[in-house]
Amino acid sequence: MIIQQMFVGGLAHSSYMVGGQKTCAVIDPRRDIGIYLDAAKASGWQITHILETHLHADFISGHLDLAEKTGAKIYAPKSGKCEFDHIALSEGDTFKIEDMEIKVLETPGHTPEHLSYVVTDHSRGEEPAAVFTGDTLFVGDVGRPDLFPGIALELASKLFHSLHDKLANLPDFCEVYPAHGAGSLCGRSMSAKRTSTIGYEKQYNYAFLTKEKDKFIRLLTTDMPEAPDHFSRCSEINRKGPAQEKDLPALVPLDPVSFARKVEEKNVSILDIRSYDAFGGQHIRGAYHIDFGGNFSTFSGWVVPPDADILLVPANPEQAREAAVALRRVGLDRAIGYLEGGMFEWAKAGLPAGHISQLSVPELHERRTVGMPLTIIDTRADVEFKTGSIDGAVNVPAPDLRRRYKEFDPKSPIVVICSTGHRSSLAASLLKQRGFEDVSNVAGGMTGYNAAGLGTECLLCAAPHTPSVPSGG
Repeated sequence: MIIQQMFVGGLAHSSYMVGGQKTCAVIDPRRDIGIYLDAAKASGWQITHILETHLHADFISGHLDLAEKTGAKIYAPKSGKCEFDHIALSEGDTFKIEDMEIKVLETPGHTPEHLSYVVTDHSRGEEPAAVFTGDTLFVGDVGRPDLFPGIALELASKLFHSLHDKLANLPDFCEVYPAHGAGSLCGRSMSAKRTSTIGYEKQYNYAFLTKEKDKFIRLLTTDMPEAPDHFSRCSEINRKGPAQEKDLPALVPLDPVSFARKVEEKNVSILDIRSYDAFGGQHIRGAYHIDFGGNFSTFSGWVVPPDADILLVPANPEQAREAAVALRRVGLDRAIGYLEGGMFEWAKAGLPAGHISQLSVPELHERRTVGMPLTIIDTRADVEFKTGSIDGAVNVPAPDLRRRYKEFDPKSPIVVICSTGHRSSLAASLLKQRGFEDVSNVAGGMTGYNAAGLGTECLLCAAPHTPSVPSGG
């Protein structure tokens, strides 16, 4: 048995290839499937099985494209009632891939239909060697049960039994391969380590150590991080079967005049993906700004309307193409064009642009010292804000400004800050869309503020793989 892990940064998603001599399975595939086709070719494998642990909430699966390209069968939870052609699985089902026997455990809790795949490699022994736990069990954490608010308590109860009555019965040496790691919002306190063993998790994972069911339920249904908007869409898209790559619109370059005309059409969003300092210097008015160097997929899925055509403003054509792939991972399939030549050509065409001042930390400190009137909005997550903040700052996580902007005066000076400048630049773009006139972004964010000796170091800002915080600054 050979196991290869494929990891997608930002989404912190792990998929796997499990192979023998000639054939293999792909578990929880991402949407851009080329990586599996290349790996199979390099290993001399034929992909014969595609296994889904559950209907993923945070990304769109590549199962349909992979099945079409390879002829492999899709295996998915029977209780998921998937609408595409598949082999429906439930508790106790087994199947083989060469010397490997795969047994199905129903492990609901994160979602109602969740499965885990237990693999015994008969070429080496007769006990389970590995378990692919999807989002039921992570390294140091478990899947959140609150994505279905009406049944959160019921799911938390089922999760308790999935852990204590099923996964805990596997051998301590059984290796654990989860679908996510630190940085994902599918859990709360995942470790940066990407694999583990049942024995280690039983010894150190808080969820296994919480033996009282009522306490476990309270722990897993209170003070959970907010779920991004696309979490409520992706599961259903995966159940019905995502649009296939061949049916998605092509990304075409547009000269500035054509781009400007397209912007005037109904149901179009502009998404600027350049660095935050470039966006601040000059951008197309009304654009969303999500720095491609940050947690691009998560925040795009969180704030960009899924039912609008998307026009990209990239630093270069390759960045636009990479961004289109990242957008499709979270179900944003309508990226149709990008600004050819970028803002340099836009300016040469004499077209209007907006600006957002990029404040250095010393400039912010000077303004506060002399008593300049300003409102500081800290756009980090609540857990980060609580570890240390600027006196008088108001905490509103960046995506929440879409509805909480009304709490602030659009004519007063506003300064936005996060840990480095990425999320706060998104926040600044949201405020500018809503008519705020004087908005400044703090370059370097709280990381720079603390480095200058003006505040106490935020442990979460200093550790980019910290649980519950979507990475990206």
